[in-house]
Amino acid sequence: MKKLAWIVITVAGLSVLGCNLGKYTVGGTVTGLAGAGLVLQDNSGDNLSPDTNGPFTFRSGIKNGDAYSVTVATQPSNPTQTCTVHNGSGTIDKAAITHVIVSCTQAGRAVFTANQLSNSLSAYGIDTSTGELIPVTGSPFADSGTAPVALTVDPNGIYLYVANNTSNTVSVYNISTGTLTLVAQPTATGSGPDAVVVDPTDNYLYVANFSADSVSAYSIANGVLTALAGSPYAVGSEPTAVKVDPNGNFLYVTNFGDASVSVFAIDPDTGLLTAISGSPFATGTGPVSIAIDPTDTFAYVANEAGDSISEYSLNATTGALTAVSGSPLGTGSNPESLTVDPAGRFVYAANVTAVNHVTAYSITPSTGALILSGSPTVAGTLPVSVVLDPSGLYAYVANDNSNDISVYSVDVTTGALTAVGLSPFAAGDEPRAIAVY
Repeated sequence: MKKLAWIVITVAGLSVLGCNLGKYTVGGTVTGLAGAGLVLQDNSGDNLSPDTNGPFTFRSGIKNGDAYSVTVATQPSNPTQTCTVHNGSGTIDKAAITHVIVSCTQAGRAVFTANQLSNSLSAYGIDTSTGELIPVTGSPFADSGTAPVALTVDPNGIYLYVANNTSNTVSVYNISTGTLTLVAQPTATGSGPDAVVVDPTDNYLYVANFSADSVSAYSIANGVLTALAGSPYAVGSEPTAVKVDPNGNFLYVTNFGDASVSVFAIDPDTGLLTAISGSPFATGTGPVSIAIDPTDTFAYVANEAGDSISEYSLNATTGALTAVSGSPLGTGSNPESLTVDPAGRFVYAANVTAVNHVTAYSITPSTGALILSGSPTVAGTLPVSVVLDPSGLYAYVANDNSNDISVYSVDVTTGALTAVGLSPFAAGDEPRAIAVY
């Protein structure tokens, strides 16, 4: 008796495998996974247990026109992590789903600053019980470029990317061993790189070139950058900040010189950029920072020259921004940096309400409007960059003129900040940016 053979054919994402005939697969990318025991489900079944970062695909297929819904059934442990699903639900439309993002985070482990004047990078470990900083042996490290002004850590916590403003380069360092090791010679950017961001899938990197009025785009392979076709892309005048939305679908660029935000759709397969309808969107005067809440519902822009924060509702499908009623919100002084807490309840703004302060605003869930929450907190001199650790328990602020970092514990109920015992902590000369992972 002859045995029947299984035949596997993949055409335009159509999964044909025995009982999966005429069905389409669902999958995507896991980033930041460090613990064990993660279990994903699709439509409350078809359990999948990724144990490494990278692509994943559920075994069972789904018929065209049927819904899919990816959720986390079990969170990782040892270390304990929180994994969040983005782009996780929808309806099959004659194609496999490949762009679900599962982002895993845990309590902060390290902090880095870009010290512009001393051409150096400071690195610290974090005392998870207090939030206090512990300088890494050898810190500060000499940068391979000149005038580092921005930096970011990839979602997997392996590489640190640094924008060097006067050498017109991006430096890449491996940080997985607890120190900074240069991966390769710095990569050329446009003139005056001022901001840098990695997309949530860890596949693409984007750099805002302040003097060139452009954004450079790169693919990433083991930390090595390769310029994408069409890069650099023209934006508005003097781009100062770049942000990718949590779903990884859109790139937002603040343009200081013409008071606007340029918005691009990101091709998930290539990283290429396409301006969306309605872009650019108006801001207040001199936008320098943009923050997006974790639900991809609201966006906020710090207008340094306008002493205000622009508030927007965000259309997660189109990427478009719509000003909230009453926007922009006056801040009383020049806002330099914004960040949203991981729970999406508060916006933290550096150098607002008064010079050298950090202030929390609560987010109105129904509209996105900001309301001052509690009293402003004193920082160092000229706080230019504020970030929260992934747990939302601690806030870190780089103070440009006092060459230090202020560290605060965060009241997750009220948003209030309280300086930790040994704060502030010494940094290099003119710390312009701070990153935590």
